[in-house]
Amino acid sequence: MQRPDVVIIGAGAAGLFCAARAGQRGLRVLLIDHFARVAEKVRISGGGRANFTNRALDPAAPQRHFISHNPHFCRSALARFTPQDFMALLTRHGIAFHEKHKGQLFCDRSAQDLIDLLLAECAAAPAFGGQVERWQPCAVDRVEFQAKSGSGACPSSASSYVIHSDRSVIETPALVVATGGLSVPKIGASDFGLRLARQFDLKCVDTRPGLVGLTFDGDGWAAFAALAGLALPVEIATGTGRQRMRFHEDLLFTHRGLSGPAVLQISSYWQPGTPIEIDLAPGLDLAAELRAAKSRSRRGIARELAAWLPARLAEAWVLRDAAWQRPVNEAADKALAQLAASLQRWSITPSGTEGYRKAEVTVGGVDTRELSSQTLEARRQPGLYFIGEVVDVTGWLGGYNFQWAWASAAACADALAAHRRLPAEPLAAPEKIE
Repeated sequence: MQRPDVVIIGAGAAGLFCAARAGQRGLRVLLIDHFARVAEKVRISGGGRANFTNRALDPAAPQRHFISHNPHFCRSALARFTPQDFMALLTRHGIAFHEKHKGQLFCDRSAQDLIDLLLAECAAAPAFGGQVERWQPCAVDRVEFQAKSGSGACPSSASSYVIHSDRSVIETPALVVATGGLSVPKIGASDFGLRLARQFDLKCVDTRPGLVGLTFDGDGWAAFAALAGLALPVEIATGTGRQRMRFHEDLLFTHRGLSGPAVLQISSYWQPGTPIEIDLAPGLDLAAELRAAKSRSRRGIARELAAWLPARLAEAWVLRDAAWQRPVNEAADKALAQLAASLQRWSITPSGTEGYRKAEVTVGGVDTRELSSQTLEARRQPGLYFIGEVVDVTGWLGGYNFQWAWASAAACADALAAHRRLPAEPLAAPEKIE
């Protein structure tokens, strides 16, 4: 039987970083994942260059960039491990990076550089008296908790988790769940972490796809389907009152609906059955511009609109009303006002989303009320930790979710080191991983 100090389930961003940090604090770590390839979600992120953090993150007010039933929960971890901390790590490894848009940081060359960094950090553990072993693929059949006398609020050497895997039975006093969310199942996403939380009677917040394209019914979308591939900057909003959210980003028309950064951002807040509102000409008094055009031009309304909107969009839009299909100087003032309002206050109700298949993240997860914000340990289940996307903390588009992975992993690893216990026996060498 294997007896490491800690077992981490999930070899993604959070799991790898937690393993490396714990190993470099003298712990013997076993990292396991049912998927054959390591950190596959990191590999495909950011167009293959990994948007690994965002320098605009404000740890003093993380609720500005994160969604959670308790948005203040993530403040502690984010304040203790910042984007600057992770940037310094890349610099030490000689990995060049650049800022692309609104604080978003990407690797210059490839996301593989980031994966190599995480693996190198794990490999460095022996120099600090620790060890990180990785078993992939390795499926977990079941997890049992053996509570014995002496267990309390902190993990005790008298209590342990017994993990039955397809490689071996493992016993450990500390178990970290870093299994991610439900998005992109083709690269190994599963609900294992949520099932494990419920096994130990921990509450979970209902999950849904986040940072995902929105879809519309066929008939209602027919007029716009031909615009697939067209992009433009917009202001997009959803919700009412204090729950209203608004973003200024680029919108992309698709065959099935809307996508692009604007829609990905708003999708994490959108509730089924409610509309989204879009200003297709933000920062412009379009009604005034059309009135001015009427006094000076005899061109068609679509041609005038093309001064402020993509021509394809202008042409498709005027077909929605016969009053807009004429020279601008012949159009009624009321018709021009209605045209401007329709473009700058476009209200449309999605029929759904592209689902987990195309979602970048999962909204919801293990309820933060069940966890310590300092350590990420379950309050009512000693020695059980949840980090990264499996927790009900979801960041905006732009590197915020990776920063939560790094910060929650660091908080957890530091807590594990603070409660360090020597294993009953050395961790046996795993099978060779190609």
